[in-house]
Amino acid sequence: MDARQIARVDDSLDDSLGGSLDGRSLAAAVALWCFVVALARPVVGGWGTAQEALCYWLPSLTDPYARSSWTEPIAYVYSPAFLQLIGPIRWLPWPSFVGVWTAILIAAVWLLAGPRWFLLGLGLSAMEIAGGNISLLLAVAIVLGFRWPATWAFVLLTKVTPGVGLLWFAVRGEWRSLGLALLATALVVATSALAMPAAWLDWIEVLVRNAGRPPTWAAVPIPLAVRLPAAVVLVVWGARSDRRWTVPVASVLALPALWYGSLAMLLAVLPLVDREAAATSLVGRWVGDGGGRVGAGLGLRVRALLGGEAPTRPA
Repeated sequence: MDARQIARVDDSLDDSLGGSLDGRSLAAAVALWCFVVALARPVVGGWGTAQEALCYWLPSLTDPYARSSWTEPIAYVYSPAFLQLIGPIRWLPWPSFVGVWTAILIAAVWLLAGPRWFLLGLGLSAMEIAGGNISLLLAVAIVLGFRWPATWAFVLLTKVTPGVGLLWFAVRGEWRSLGLALLATALVVATSALAMPAAWLDWIEVLVRNAGRPPTWAAVPIPLAVRLPAAVVLVVWGARSDRRWTVPVASVLALPALWYGSLAMLLAVLPLVDREAAATSLVGRWVGDGGGRVGAGLGLRVRALLGGEAPTRPA
């Protein structure tokens, strides 16, 4: 295989993965990662970064809701399934856990914003990345949910109320997609409950106990009782007028507490409304063309390494 064929394969894979980061973007990402890791302290109620991440690292699987008072500095209020999902990295020492978790959140920004908007996305989400909350992962799940509805299980089994976005499928009569989202959620619950049945009962009690409790000063002072109806109206209007961007916006409005950092979830709008972001961000490509370019690009790379002829760039 000659150099021109190899270059064509590399170009195809680069296009499939949404392009690469430039030096400034990479430097900013590394600087933010170092900042978060350096200032992270596994101290309950202490000052430092990754305080939300500490809520996921500390709980024991034998008693995950020992600290579950929503407005306390350290509280775990998501389903047992989330702890099981991140179980492999929860075994890591605290500094390593923070390093991996922060890298995942920064990667989520890249997935949503692509190289063009990455710096802006990093700036808008810096507070959320520093805290370590899952809002950026929710944003990725919501965007991917248009292609793979099962990703809504992550939303329903963590923050719960942003699942109002599923009304998109109901209003549009996309019953198969709605059914897949609910079926995936039910399967996760059933599988998780086999290992932790008592914890699921505890989680329901935690949700009931914390419902309606006002958030702290770190949240927008608008109660869920006001925001949730507005979210329903927005997503219904969006479904009827074919405006996908209304789904992540409605999900933000429907958060149990609208923390200021959680506004980073609005990055999910980018791959749904901006052509450049849709063309260069990985989730935008997955939602837009079903991931065909990514699979084709990786396939070309494998064929090239095996010595086969590289076909032309996938359409």
